[in-house]
Order: sequence, then C-alpha cells, then structure tokens
Amino acid sequence: MSNARPRSIAASIVGLLTLGAGLAAFLVPLQHAGPYGIPGRGLIGGLACFAIASVLLVRGTPSIARAAALVASPFVLFFALYGALAELEEVVVLYAPTADLRLWIVDSDGEEWISMPRSKAQKHDLDGAKLELLRGGTVRCVVLRIVDDPLANRRTFDLRQEKYAVQRLGGMLGMFGDGPGPDTITLRLDACE
Repeated sequence: MSNARPRSIAASIVGLLTLGAGLAAFLVPLQHAGPYGIPGRGLIGGLACFAIASVLLVRGTPSIARAAALVASPFVLFFALYGALAELEEVVVLYAPTADLRLWIVDSDGEEWISMPRSKAQKHDLDGAKLELLRGGTVRCVVLRIVDDPLANRRTFDLRQEKYAVQRLGGMLGMFGDGPGPDTITLRLDACE
C-alpha cells in the first residue's frame, strides 16, 4: 500500500507558485542587454523551486515529501524571487578582466555611482581601472575611482534605496540594514578621456 495521496489545493497552488518563481529567476535576467548572468542567489532558488514544484505537482508523490516541500517552499521562493527582482530594474554590466559584473547603478549630479564590498572591488582590481560599461544597450569606456567618503557611501545607498524596489524590500526584511555596511565602498564612474 502506498502512502501517497492526491495533492491538495494548497500543494497545487504552492507548486504553481514555485514553478513560476523558478522560471522568473532564469527568464528575468534575459531582459537586459549583454551577457546572460547566471542569476546568483536566484540560481539556487530557481533550481530548488523546480525541485519543489515537481514534488508538489507530480501525482503519487509520498505525503512526507509533499509536507517537506511545503515547509521548505517559503525559503526557496524567497531566494528565487529575490534573484528575479534584483534583475527586474536597471542592471548594468561592467566588463572587468576577471568577470562580467552585473551591478545596480545610480546617478547623482551628472555622475554615475556603484557600490559594493571593498573585497569585491579589490578582487576585480577596479580602482583606477579603465573598463567597458554596458548601460541602456550602449557600451562605453569608464574609469572607476573608489571614493573613500562615508557621505558618498550613504548617498549611494540612499539613491539605490529610492531607485530599486528590491533594496527597499530587503531593507524592510533586515537584509541591508539602515545604511551601507562597514566594508561598503562607493565607486564613481568617470568617462574615459
């Protein structure tokens, strides 16, 4: 005798939600020009969503597996949706020698700014680097300059908070805190001469 029973309406609904979130994690990044960025956190969340959707939607799945999938689904949905939402708004591509970096960007007083952990900037040797930037379908040369200024870090954080809904959502969930972290740096993107 099998301990599988017909799936419930809740399992069907959650299964369809996880299937949709998994697809979004992979499809939303396609809207941006440039190389397809493997969706980072969204990759894990997207793949896990597909696994949970299959457990919840396939007939004959054991009840214990469905219960485990239902318990795990909120966490998996969060990662997949976060990955998709992070790519929903403007994303630029900075072509560093070590990687194609997909980043959020803000504008202030006619200048372009990005922020990231100092370790990431050091890993990709960005300070003073002359690189290509893809923004709005146009590739152009920029020189990156680290601006060691807490006020610039705060301004960039606040501008990202205004521009990117997913950062506001992450802030409400405690992911970004109420300001830039101690390791956060701001980089100004100057046009190449």
